[in-house]
Order: sequence, then C-alpha cells, then structure tokens
Amino acid sequence: MAILETGEMYVEAIYLLSLESDKVRGKDIGNRIGVTRPSVSRALNSLRERGLVRNDSNGYIKLTEGGLILAKHIYERHLLLTRHLMSLGVDEKTAEEDAGRIERFISDTTFDALRAYMIKNGTA
Repeated sequence: MAILETGEMYVEAIYLLSLESDKVRGKDIGNRIGVTRPSVSRALNSLRERGLVRNDSNGYIKLTEGGLILAKHIYERHLLLTRHLMSLGVDEKTAEEDAGRIERFISDTTFDALRAYMIKNGTA
C-alpha cells in the first residue's frame, strides 16, 4: 500500500508523540509538525481509511499494528540518515532536518545499501 510522503510525516509524528505520552491528540500532532487542525483532521481520516490509525475509547489517536510497523520503518530511516550525515561532519540540527527530508524520497534499495555500508564500517 503506497502512502504519500505527508502521510509518512504524520505517522512518524504520531509515533514520536506516543513515545512521550499515551494521550496523543490532533492538536499535539499539529503542533509537532506545524500544520492546522483541519489539515490534521484530513490526514487522520486518510490514515484511518488506510488502517494505520484509530482512536481509543477516550478519543486519543493510536497507531494500529500496521501503522506502528510503518512508523518504526520510517523512524529507523530517519535515525540512520541522521547518524550518517553527522558522521560526515554535518551538525546535529541540520542532520535532523535534512534526514527528515531525505527519508521521504530515498528508495528502499538505496537505503538498504546505505545501511549495509554503515554496518560494514561500524557507523550504523
């Protein structure tokens, strides 16, 4: 199932927020990624339709099992890309920001090759 880059951004944000608190709200997501409530609502509806998020009995936003798998995959890419950029001498803030952009466009083939290279060289 293909998901747009913006959908990946929301899934990752929900994942990171859920690591901080089990009470993730649309407002929290909007604040995290700098978008309006209507944008969050549209994105959440799309993610619900794809079976990636749900609301618990209190209305808090939760990732489904499939959403959690996707979020961990996206976040792994983010962490590895950040570490790689920092190993090249990029400062942490810039590496974080650039990794967030790169992770959404890099192919699985290229990412897998980069991960293998980093593991081989002890930088993963």
